[in-house]
Amino acid sequence: MKIAVFSTYHYDEEFLNRYNTGHELTFFTLALNADTAPLANGFDAICIFVNDKVDKAVLEILKVAGIKLIVLRCAGFNNVAVADAKAMGITVVRVPAYSPEAVAEHAMALILTLNRKTHKAYNRVREGNFSLERLMGFNLHNRKVAVIGTGNIGKAFCKILSGFGCKISAYDLYPQDEVKAMGVQYGTLEETLCDADIVSLHCPLTPETQYLINQKTLKLFKHGAMLINTSRGALVHTKDAIKALKSGQLGALGLDVYEQEGDLFFHDLSEGIIQDELITRLISFPNVLITSHQGFFTQEAIGEIARVSFANIDAFCNGEELKNKVD
Repeated sequence: MKIAVFSTYHYDEEFLNRYNTGHELTFFTLALNADTAPLANGFDAICIFVNDKVDKAVLEILKVAGIKLIVLRCAGFNNVAVADAKAMGITVVRVPAYSPEAVAEHAMALILTLNRKTHKAYNRVREGNFSLERLMGFNLHNRKVAVIGTGNIGKAFCKILSGFGCKISAYDLYPQDEVKAMGVQYGTLEETLCDADIVSLHCPLTPETQYLINQKTLKLFKHGAMLINTSRGALVHTKDAIKALKSGQLGALGLDVYEQEGDLFFHDLSEGIIQDELITRLISFPNVLITSHQGFFTQEAIGEIARVSFANIDAFCNGEELKNKVD
């Protein structure tokens, strides 16, 4: 099968070539959108990532180009107009779980860095400043952590929190017995948020969860609580979060995702002027830590993404059941 692979970097090429099961791959560094979709002409399938945009207009171009399969090398699929793809006879597959531990560990890294201020200590010591002023944190042991979403990543995160001796509460429409067995207490969203020292988001982005964290829900937070988002950017209403940071209602914010990340993340913009005023405002806060969607970025996760992507492609080519089909 001839496959056009969009939004690629050297590590994508390395791992996709390593796990390739005999398909003809052409790599494009460009993201997929209405302007770049014509590049798919002459291919049977496209392979895309989280910030590629596949709306109805793009799908119409892909259909004319003869694309039969869209291979998402990620778990989320909110960037694809799935219903329109189905109507056009284009199959969509994804990688539902590549390394839950990778993202869960990154969420904990954000918490530890924000709390113990190791990023600031590192820079201070390099400049010869060995003072401990303004570096005080708090023990995670016995702290209350609210986990919003206990799927594969949320469950892995709960295991990590258990190792730190945290008191864990959770909100999920579908509580899991395995999570309950860890001593996690499920409750309503309001109950889960109200007394937590740390709130960590691990739920998918759907019409129901968009802006789950907004002015109203932020008022439910314990004053000075920490918010972590390693899931999807639009779970958090950025302007409302900024207001909460300014008032002190939100004590710290750790983000690995951002609702307008498409033109920012995965790109080196250090030589230019960033035009996004919201993210520049966020970066200016001393109690905000932002990473550029790197939670998934481990050797194990990238390898699994490549392996499952080709398993999906092979199943499609062989007319087998598509276990990871998106309907």
